[in-house]
Amino acid sequence: MVIIEASYDGELHTTCRHQPSGCELATDAPVDNQGRGESFSPTDLLSTALGSCMMTVMGIGARNEGWELEGTRLVIQKTMSQSPRRVARLALEFEMSPGLPGASRSRLERIARSCPVAQSIHPDIDVELRFVWS
Repeated sequence: MVIIEASYDGELHTTCRHQPSGCELATDAPVDNQGRGESFSPTDLLSTALGSCMMTVMGIGARNEGWELEGTRLVIQKTMSQSPRRVARLALEFEMSPGLPGASRSRLERIARSCPVAQSIHPDIDVELRFVWS
């Protein structure tokens, strides 16, 4: 079990603290929802959680196989719906490290799709993955 503490700082800002490490992050409401967009929004964190989880489990798989994943990059595009206001779509594009062998492709793509955050996302959210292999 992990404990995360959060405090409301006013002006639609929060500060969140990861208790085990002491690491902190801030959130702000987005500009299109009365905020100033000065930090990640809560739905940005959802998007970030998905992408970083996918990269982390791919990193574990790559390490276990002796493949070098370092240098892999990811761009996430989040689309919101307005009624109800929620994340409607997440498009993730992975630019895979050029040093990865051809045999790694299907395995790493399968690993990404099975990450814990992906398994926790509501099926109404359209998640689109694209892998660009050098």
